[in-house]
Amino acid sequence: MSYDNNFSHDHDEFGEIICSKAVRAGKRTYFFDVKATQGDDYYLVITESRRRNNDDGTPTYSRHHMYLYKEDFGKFIDGLEEMINYIKKNKPDYFNEEK
Repeated sequence: MSYDNNFSHDHDEFGEIICSKAVRAGKRTYFFDVKATQGDDYYLVITESRRRNNDDGTPTYSRHHMYLYKEDFGKFIDGLEEMINYIKKNKPDYFNEEK
């Protein structure tokens, strides 16, 4: 898995991008985009982009977006931490890989 702050990707037309981070992981790339509404509220867009090959061998990309709004940040972090800690406890070898 590699990290890239300058990786180019498509953006939707909604919200100004304040900060962006790309994480490459094999055939998948995860994008974390902090955006601002017109009222200057921040929200997070998490995008999974997956590379696949067409029948003729040319690459195509499928993208899935998840929008996380400020009122949900705390609950999302709590749930994510709980699940990551569960995996760390039950499958610690998953976390021995180098970044």
